[in-house]
Amino acid sequence: MPALPPFQATVLPVTAAQLGRSWHRGCPVGPAQLRRLHVSYVGFDGRAHRGELVVNRSVTREVRVARYGGSDDRAAAADDTSAFNCRYAVASGPNRWSAHAYGTAIDVNDVENPYVEGSRVIPPAGAAYRDRSRLRPGMAVPGGVLVRGFAAIGWLWGGRWTATPDYQHFSKSGG
Repeated sequence: MPALPPFQATVLPVTAAQLGRSWHRGCPVGPAQLRRLHVSYVGFDGRAHRGELVVNRSVTREVRVARYGGSDDRAAAADDTSAFNCRYAVASGPNRWSAHAYGTAIDVNDVENPYVEGSRVIPPAGAAYRDRSRLRPGMAVPGGVLVRGFAAIGWLWGGRWTATPDYQHFSKSGG
């Protein structure tokens, strides 16, 4: 396998139009507080790729690690990695903003790292990954490179939550 190029990240401003339906008036942060990160990453094919994340401008330095119409379920089903989305938290009941609504959380490989609440699994294709003892590519696991990488910048992992583990979720606040 050829050597991968070094990690790269470019930080750019973001507009309301670029955010599409993932942002609307009334969100806890406005476009001026957000930034687009164009980042390199290694795909499941083992090759280098470039992608984009929208995060709060306050976390661009530590992170450096509108496509789905603002639908978190559609983004998760696509097995993407995403950050900003002006939405409420899933398990906290109505009217409590998610850390994603502030641009201070990132979900990685949704299918391989599902959100689990009792028998409910988001995305549904993630049910095959409920058994965390069978390590497969893309999975975030205790002591794994993904969990260690986010821990190195002081971010916490939702996979440590006992009642509703959110294996895909990493955030600055831990929530």
